[in-house]
Amino acid sequence: MRNSAVSQRPAPHLEFAPPVPEGRQRSLVIAIAAHAALFLALALATQWRTQPQVVQAEAELWSATPQAAAPRLQEPPPAPQPEPEPPKPEPKPEPKAKPTPPPAPDPEIERRDAQIALEKKKQLEKKKEAEKLEKEKAELKRKEREKEEKAAKEKAEKEKLAKDKADKEKKAQEDKALEKKKAAEKAEADAKKRKQDDAKKAADAKADAARMDAMRNENLKRMQGLAGASGGENATGSALKSSGPSSSYAGRLVGRIKPNISYPGDVAGNPRAEVEVKVSPDGTILSRRIVQTSGNRAWDDAVLRAIDKTEVFPKDTDGRVPSVIVLGFRPQD
Repeated sequence: MRNSAVSQRPAPHLEFAPPVPEGRQRSLVIAIAAHAALFLALALATQWRTQPQVVQAEAELWSATPQAAAPRLQEPPPAPQPEPEPPKPEPKPEPKAKPTPPPAPDPEIERRDAQIALEKKKQLEKKKEAEKLEKEKAELKRKEREKEEKAAKEKAEKEKLAKDKADKEKKAQEDKALEKKKAAEKAEADAKKRKQDDAKKAADAKADAARMDAMRNENLKRMQGLAGASGGENATGSALKSSGPSSSYAGRLVGRIKPNISYPGDVAGNPRAEVEVKVSPDGTILSRRIVQTSGNRAWDDAVLRAIDKTEVFPKDTDGRVPSVIVLGFRPQD
């Protein structure tokens, strides 16, 4: 029996739905009555304004001779205007039937509904709390990620600065080592060139000396092969009779040329420069050349310039001038 009563009872009102308005029929009846009264008042006002009205006028006439005025026409009094009908009283609204009170709610259902609502509220609060925690976790992760990215960026910048500094130092060391290498190579090349020049000069001097020795030996053999030579055992001439310069002639020529030597520098040691001079019969110098260098190019050139400046050799004691003569010059002689 209780179950059937529960099933016939209307569904309970929702907890969060707006309440059902009361007195809607009463308000509708009052509004209709007010509009009817307004229309009636407007109709009566319009009828009162449309009734005819009598307008009274008065005039006086004057003549040359006085005349007695006739008695005034007595007009009947105007008919009394009907009084406006009083407005009909508004109909009283019929009393609204009281709605039948809903049956008393079942406490079991109310308890279950309250428990369901409480569960929903708890779930909503849990959901909000979980969303709040998720947001806090996401914010914390974002801050940690930004902190890690900042630290990584600072570390990369420091590593880049250290690498640039190391590269600059390495490049400076390489440039310095390259400069040292170039300087050493240049010094080695200069030393090698000087050594080659010295070797060449020594070879030239040795070749000249060998050539002079060969010439002397050849002349000696040729002279030793001559028959009937009148020279002594130590004679070095090539003719039957001695026709060369006297023993003092070479010294005289050196003494004549030596004042013309202009050499401002100092010569290390006392090297000897031998010069072969070709002379015409009248003593005019035709040519000269170095047959044995002194090892000092400046001293050799000074000797050649002095011979050119001398121009003419004096004659020997026998009145002749040798066609070819070899002279030696030393700076300290």
